[in-house]
Amino acid sequence: MNIKSNEKKENSAIELVIEVGAAEFQAAIDKVYNRQKMKINIPGFRKGKAPRKMVEKMYGAEIFYEDAISLAYPSAYEDALKETGIKPVAYPQLEVLDVNADGFTFKATITIKPEATVKEYKGLPVTKTEVKVTAADVKAELKPYIDRASRLVSVERKAKKGDTAVIDFEGFKDGEPFQGGKGENYSLELGSGSFVPGFEEQVIGMKAGDEKDLDITFPENYTPELAGAAVVFKVKVHEVKEKQEPEVDDEFAKDVSEFDTLDEFKKDLGEKLKIRRQEQADRDFEAAVIDALIEKLECDVPEVMVDYRAEKMLEDYANRIQSQGIGFEDYLRMMGMTIDDLRAQSKTTAERNVRSDLALEAVAAAEGIETADSEVDAEIAKLAEQYKMEEDKVRAIVNVEDIRSDLTMRKALDLVKGAVKKSAKRSAKKTDDADAGQDGAEEKPAKKKSASKAKAVEEEK
Repeated sequence: MNIKSNEKKENSAIELVIEVGAAEFQAAIDKVYNRQKMKINIPGFRKGKAPRKMVEKMYGAEIFYEDAISLAYPSAYEDALKETGIKPVAYPQLEVLDVNADGFTFKATITIKPEATVKEYKGLPVTKTEVKVTAADVKAELKPYIDRASRLVSVERKAKKGDTAVIDFEGFKDGEPFQGGKGENYSLELGSGSFVPGFEEQVIGMKAGDEKDLDITFPENYTPELAGAAVVFKVKVHEVKEKQEPEVDDEFAKDVSEFDTLDEFKKDLGEKLKIRRQEQADRDFEAAVIDALIEKLECDVPEVMVDYRAEKMLEDYANRIQSQGIGFEDYLRMMGMTIDDLRAQSKTTAERNVRSDLALEAVAAAEGIETADSEVDAEIAKLAEQYKMEEDKVRAIVNVEDIRSDLTMRKALDLVKGAVKKSAKRSAKKTDDADAGQDGAEEKPAKKKSASKAKAVEEEK
């Protein structure tokens, strides 16, 4: 491999002209020939026994060139990157300039990180949210426990919303029953929205022993067989049940929790809710800081850099879905999405991520922020402990320099977050109810996690 030229171009691009010599090229041709020879028929030779020179004489010396170039250029490209120290941020654009028996020359147009600056990154006008938990909030947290402890009691009255009706039903389209449209002694919670729109609403008002025909039109986005179809459901009500809630007192608290009194239980619910809200407030604050920082970024971001990040995100997402035993195309159909829909979503997120990384790297450079080897070692030790793996194995599957970069950007983010413009805190919840939790704790910076390293470790396990 020989680098014939190295030239900077516009839009953060570098153009390398790389020459692959005869020895490397002929070795690649030999490999291609050995892979393909069993498919080649030459009169006078058994299949797969024709010498390479004879094949080239009959079909032309260029017969193996294209495949040999595809085989040889990746290592030549990687060697060129190592020699020049270039770090691409996207796939290269490749063009073969010349090829003959003595080798080939190709041009690689490589996108690198653009120069980025961030001005006035200290004192960003981002408002912190003050977290509060009210009595009404605690009541809402208590409701699932009440629902689980409730029982259904048969009543002799018309069904209303919230009741459970035990019904028989059968659906007819054009006078004929359709598949999946029949059920017996089915317990339907009225108002749950579990049946096709319009069904539950028409059962309300019926009582035990009542029979009724329900005129229903299926939504246009339903299954193809029934989409937009007008059908009739014949319904008979066997029983109407109402939910009977328990007495919410100390005995209730003992039954559903580890606490002896209702007050203790409610206090615990309030504290846990407050922690969740604080964590969410921290995430929201960090996201707002990043958005404000991106606004201060001065940089021309190459489109191919964003496209590359988006495609990587899409690949990672598809791999996660498939690892759960679901075909990616099947998943998209279930979600009512196309690959282009998901690609567009990925590109939006990718652009934000690229810009935030560039902004944080610019802050780190301006502040002289670095990450020592000992800090990288500590992070690897954390990963090893988290995933119950040996540190050496973690090092083998993660990119150490990516970890260093992540830690450096995390420090830069913490600096920017700590230097936001002081302003009045915005309440997360406005209500006149008495505060049921403790005062909001001082917000702590949330750590910026490295998705790449965590994913690499998780996949290896």
